[in-house]
Amino acid sequence: MKTVILDSFALNPGDLSWEWLKNLTECEIYDRTPADKIIQRCEGADIVITNKTPLPKDVLEKLPSLKFIALESTGYNVVDIDYCRERKIHVCNIPSYSTEAVAQLTFSLILEITNAVALHSESVKCGEWTACPDFCYWKIPLTELSGKTLGIVGFGQIGKRVADIAEAFKMNVVAVSGHETDQSHRKNFQWVNTEELKQCADIISFHCPLNKNTEKLCNKEFLDGCKDGVIIINTSRGPVIDESALAAALKNGKVKGAGVDVLSSEPPKSDNPLLTAPNCFITPHIAWAGFETRKRLMAILESNVKAYLNGNPQNVVNN
Repeated sequence: MKTVILDSFALNPGDLSWEWLKNLTECEIYDRTPADKIIQRCEGADIVITNKTPLPKDVLEKLPSLKFIALESTGYNVVDIDYCRERKIHVCNIPSYSTEAVAQLTFSLILEITNAVALHSESVKCGEWTACPDFCYWKIPLTELSGKTLGIVGFGQIGKRVADIAEAFKMNVVAVSGHETDQSHRKNFQWVNTEELKQCADIISFHCPLNKNTEKLCNKEFLDGCKDGVIIINTSRGPVIDESALAAALKNGKVKGAGVDVLSSEPPKSDNPLLTAPNCFITPHIAWAGFETRKRLMAILESNVKAYLNGNPQNVVNN
């Protein structure tokens, strides 16, 4: 049984171990795999493990030995799922491993915009506090979260956890979801439609999956319908945001600030409009990257591979 890992570095830059896999199968581990070497490296492999390295139909057709694809991620859009179903290639993902981490980064972005910690720390180090005639100063208007309304688009496990944290800040929460569930235990919570959410939310945070209904959901029309000075947060998928529209709204002041951990292409192209947009905070897709989070992911990946080898594949996304 041969296993190939196409892009191991993001999950394990050296602080985790692949020994469990080496003990189970013959394996070849690559930090990264360019597109023109995918077929060559996967030749003869029974199992392929991938994170973001794509496995489209024209690649999969040239891998007759392949029987199992283990993803190092929750999302599985990098794999041609329909073709894998035809070929009876099991594809398994990593569900619900990053809920706490993504919710944590969501509020890290919100708090950076509302409290400007980095800006003020840098100003102090540059001597502005030392030279200040007063005991304190602030470089931009600061915002208290208590009493503000957080709009959550997508109310799965991450959206719910974000709502929990918002409640601790004494915020009001409104949410849009394709599957409304009983949330009567929550204080100051309300299900709304998209139009209502835009009109009342001071901060809008996206936690929805990427599909034909959510691609570029946050576009010019969406932003025009929001409150003036709204804050936009995206830790879901980059294409949920129309980046040109968001950049324009940041420039004209319609949007007070934005915090995004994901972009439409990663790494971004140098001409991505958000790279030069004012009051836009961008992190390089790190919500999942905490040591504890990656350790949890690795444990689920190990469980997925062992389950397949035992003849009982789990977390299959293409049944």
